[in-house]
Amino acid sequence: MSLQTHVLRVPLAWTLAPEVAALLVRDDERPFALIGRWAGGGALIGSEPVRVASAEDDPFALLDEQPFSIKGGPEDRRDSAVAGGWFGALPYELGRRLEPVGPAPPAPAAPPPAPLAFYDHLLHRDHAGHWWFEALWTEPRAETLRERLHALEARAATPPQRRPFSTEAWCATPSPGGHALAVDACRERIHAGDLYQANICIRLESRLEGDPLDLFLAGVSALRPARAAFFAGPEGALASLSPELFLERHGRRIRSAPIKGTRPRPRDPRASAAQRTALLGSEKDRAENVMIVDLVRNDLGRVCKPGSVRVDELADPRAHTGVWHLVSEVSGVLRDRTGDGGAVRAAFPPGSVTGAPKIAAMNVIAELESTPRGVYTGAIGFASPVSGLELNVAIRTFEFLGERAWLGVGGGIVADSEPPEEAAECVTKAQPLLRAIGARLQGPPRTPRISPPPPRRPGPLPVPRPDPAAGVFETLLVAQGCPVLLERHLERIARSARTLYGAALPSGLETELLATALHIDRARIRVDVRPCASGIETRIEVTDTPGRSAPVPLSVTTVPGGVGCHKWADRRLLAALAASADGEPLLCDLDGLVLEAGRANVFVVQDGGTIITPPADGRILPGVTRAVVLELGHELGLAVHVEPIDLALLAGAREIFLTGALGGVEPAHLDGRPAGDGRVTAQLADALRTATQLVPSPAHEESAI
Repeated sequence: MSLQTHVLRVPLAWTLAPEVAALLVRDDERPFALIGRWAGGGALIGSEPVRVASAEDDPFALLDEQPFSIKGGPEDRRDSAVAGGWFGALPYELGRRLEPVGPAPPAPAAPPPAPLAFYDHLLHRDHAGHWWFEALWTEPRAETLRERLHALEARAATPPQRRPFSTEAWCATPSPGGHALAVDACRERIHAGDLYQANICIRLESRLEGDPLDLFLAGVSALRPARAAFFAGPEGALASLSPELFLERHGRRIRSAPIKGTRPRPRDPRASAAQRTALLGSEKDRAENVMIVDLVRNDLGRVCKPGSVRVDELADPRAHTGVWHLVSEVSGVLRDRTGDGGAVRAAFPPGSVTGAPKIAAMNVIAELESTPRGVYTGAIGFASPVSGLELNVAIRTFEFLGERAWLGVGGGIVADSEPPEEAAECVTKAQPLLRAIGARLQGPPRTPRISPPPPRRPGPLPVPRPDPAAGVFETLLVAQGCPVLLERHLERIARSARTLYGAALPSGLETELLATALHIDRARIRVDVRPCASGIETRIEVTDTPGRSAPVPLSVTTVPGGVGCHKWADRRLLAALAASADGEPLLCDLDGLVLEAGRANVFVVQDGGTIITPPADGRILPGVTRAVVLELGHELGLAVHVEPIDLALLAGAREIFLTGALGGVEPAHLDGRPAGDGRVTAQLADALRTATQLVPSPAHEESAI
């Protein structure tokens, strides 16, 4: 039952700029600041919410779940107030709840999304520059709201100052060259008729020294974006400098203003005018824009009254900081029973950052991008019981977790897109943002001497990445009644169960495995862990150990971002790669860095005997045998390094070997090249056999007794 309230508006005798007023709530719980054209004015600033959404809440449903019932009356001044509501972010990945889209790339270290929170008061700077304290006033909260007003007035009397901040050079994943490869793969799918357009992105990463709020305010001061937004909480922080409106609802009318088409906007007026003319005359950019307008019309048509959806502006060239954009506007009248939640569901994620058809584009995005998007290309804003709904498209958006910082940039790919130009457009979009915060891009990466192959097109539909709902598994070798490296295997699958499903392994699983192995001479044990209604369920299966020829032939296959750090039960992608490969698939990323083989970790031995294996950076399975071989290498006095391996280093290696639970240390070769003399491989294989053919552990002896 909602609590009855009325809208309170108290005028404030302030002349603070929004960038100064935002500092008033810096140290409060969950501060936010919306600066630009929000609510037709200049700023909305708040903190100290009365409710924070939980992980179990449906964020779309929350937009309609307003805990206050507004009393009518002219004294409420609701025509210009906001007063409160749900504020926060809707991450791009929520789109998977709405459409049949495959899982995202693995997230080596992505910030968790900031949840929605309900605020019953805020500071509002209107279109005339006047400040107001606005609140959804209720008797139970009356004293607290009075105290908040007085505290904010006291802070404004001596406004706080900004603090210094800095970031390291920003590094792109993938590099511009790797992005061009993804663009080329997207064009192949467009030419094959799989889709018309997809928005393909890269992710920049850096480290922040200082407070994200100061970075946000520097960006706002330099760029003056129309839809800037800042949120901070225990989950991390967001600093969006977006120019783009996703959805705006006032009364029953809803509006979207998609952006598609970009050119640089130099400071020289003549050069700027030339770029505007070029953008206006570009058939490719106009085609991008028109396709997305059709998509937005379709999205709004799902929830608007028949015949009410119209295109108010089409491909209008508008100036934004550092760039020209083609902007269109689409509007309609919502059906009587459609609320904000239903409207956002129908249009989410925004069409301008997905593609057309939307589901096909989202599946290609999941296939070709190297990292998950997080909040980037989702939406940020508010839903107020007083003033309606306003959400930006979360582009030009920095995300923070501790010292780590991320920024996504991308562009729409159509049939005649040129990969190098699309890569350059990403840099064009990033540069003004980085200049605004006093940052820079890392220098251009070294061009790989051996380029990776483009990601294979298996057919009209991408083969999805592994689905966590199918579970994870662990494979153990049983030798003479003893499961080899049992404790380490259980540690790894327990970590996956905790991370993915929030559950612990059954307490008796180790005893059950020991009992299963007790009378087996040599076999494979597979342990499956799957999510279920009560948490997780486990299953144990014993099979013969498979054989394969040695040395193992490797076939280079590009998988943007890899398949992640869990041993997935869903093997559809790996099976499809194996079916189309001439040998064992050797997974590499878009920049030609080796990740892992389809079912083993990869090592190379250089001339001089140095052993190298790729880092377990969240994109590969942290192999149990891999870890033991690294330890054995150090014990044997060998030079062992964990560092990136590119295809040129792999091709020139003296030896290549794979490590896995069943195969141990296996020699391998690339594209038919000889595997070398194999001395280091043989030395480590012998050491591993010696180390793992152990006397049964005390736990095993106890079980036998």
